Amino acid sequence: MDGILLVYKEAGMTSHDVVYKLRKILNIKKIGHSGTLDPDATGVLLVLINRACKILPYLEDTDKEYIATLELGKRTLSDDISGEILETKEITPIQNFSSLLKTFLGEQEQLPPLISSVRVNGKKLYEYARNHEEVIRPKRKICIHDIEALDEKELTFRVACSSGTYVRSLCVDIAKKSNNLGCMKSLVRTKVGRFHLKDCVTLSQVEQGDFKLFSMFDALSHFPYVSYEPIKDVYNGKTIALDCKEDEVVIVHQNEVVAFYRRHHGKWFSCVRGLW
Repeated sequence: MDGILLVYKEAGMTSHDVVYKLRKILNIKKIGHSGTLDPDATGVLLVLINRACKILPYLEDTDKEYIATLELGKRTLSDDISGEILETKEITPIQNFSSLLKTFLGEQEQLPPLISSVRVNGKKLYEYARNHEEVIRPKRKICIHDIEALDEKELTFRVACSSGTYVRSLCVDIAKKSNNLGCMKSLVRTKVGRFHLKDCVTLSQVEQGDFKLFSMFDALSHFPYVSYEPIKDVYNGKTIALDCKEDEVVIVHQNEVVAFYRRHHGKWFSCVRGLW
């Protein structure tokens, strides 16, 4: 059993909890996930099974899409509604939520939440928070590809963004730009790369055997695929000559991914990782 299982992560459990439960349900030791979801968040979680675990580093830059709701009037330690309230402020009504959201389109720098796994000097930010230690949070470059208001009254919006974007931080920034304090009220991840929420199954469905695995070939479609012969050279990890513009490619054979190759110099590519 090799491939990607799309799981609908329910609220109240961590991404690690999902993997732990699946390991027992499927009786599989080699299993992992891509793209952590906070315990209160729900939605698409990519679970990698057996050989598919090898592609984890190549899924971390996959774009994602979310539906989020903003709560005004409070600032919390974790930047979401479940966190410790640090400050409150009278709400200034947002007159045109849709127009405000559009100002966040494009590349920008974002300050990650203090309660997050971003590392500073070898320690995760949440460890600094837990130990009541001061830390300077590094801004990170992100990109908002698309953003739109879904409910102006409830302040619910859809956002398509680059990997590494914290929607909690985005909520804080949206509130700040409207002269408010704010935090994230709810979050649903609706898409990871080409995988959609509608394709997900619950843990209960997996227990009943009502699921299917997506292939590694499907999961890596954001990379250019290149065929090469003789394929045994790739299996032997040899440097090969390719006529292509991209610097990183996935070598495929008979609709199976075989290896990642990266340009070494000129037309010559070296094996980065075998996937068999």
